[in-house]
Amino acid sequence: MAPSIDRQGYWGRPTSTLEWCEENYVVSFYIAEFWNTVSNLIMILPPIYGAVQTFRDGLEFRYIYSFLGLSAVGVGSWCFHMTLLYEMQLLDELPMIYSTCVFVYCLYECFKQENSISVFPIVLLIIFSVSVTLVYLQWKEPVFHQVMYGALVACLVMRSVFIVTWVYPWLRGLCYTSLGIFMLGFLLWNIDNIFCDSLRVSRQVLPPGVGVMTQFHAWWHIFTGLGSYLHILLSLQIRSTYLKYRPKVKFLCGVWPTLHIEPQKTS
Repeated sequence: MAPSIDRQGYWGRPTSTLEWCEENYVVSFYIAEFWNTVSNLIMILPPIYGAVQTFRDGLEFRYIYSFLGLSAVGVGSWCFHMTLLYEMQLLDELPMIYSTCVFVYCLYECFKQENSISVFPIVLLIIFSVSVTLVYLQWKEPVFHQVMYGALVACLVMRSVFIVTWVYPWLRGLCYTSLGIFMLGFLLWNIDNIFCDSLRVSRQVLPPGVGVMTQFHAWWHIFTGLGSYLHILLSLQIRSTYLKYRPKVKFLCGVWPTLHIEPQKTS
């Protein structure tokens, strides 16, 4: 993690239990970690568009909640890295648990009748979320949160791999692209943590434009945001295919992937 000695800014001394490798208040007096903050835009804007498009297509609200959950994580992370306050840290970390629980529900309930609601997994995930929240509020240990989040991600990975291996193998490309991008972000997250001192020293000698590229926690936001977004598209593809709709991938501005569902069903 980052050294505790850093310059002060608008939000005062950090109160969070975590502080990352980006130097505080270097770019802006009002934003503690500038690049770690603005990199969250990829988790805020595209999922909002995805939620609107999913609503227009008339799909189940669980997928709208998936997109909005990812956007909520982006907003929380923005607030956390902007302020480095403990309250904002919770606004970042707890929605990670809640939104991933929605992802888990969507993926494990994808082969059910349309608009069906399974009470048991909902209750189980709510109990899990509440338990993690209560424990984390009392035991302010970031590793606990990371392990609980990792367990949910592991559930998603196992279910996704099973589906694209045995049910819809033609979706392997999307599945493994999503997983690979997410794991790349996780790798950069670890590099940022382990080699923080070296990275900070290198930024003092590198040109500013090059030094920004070493903000690996910001890259973690970008890659995990994209990987999570692609996972939601994968989940939508699986669900709409099972319901015999016609999912069609389109690219917004020729770059960003979106999923559109044609109203008629396949025969």
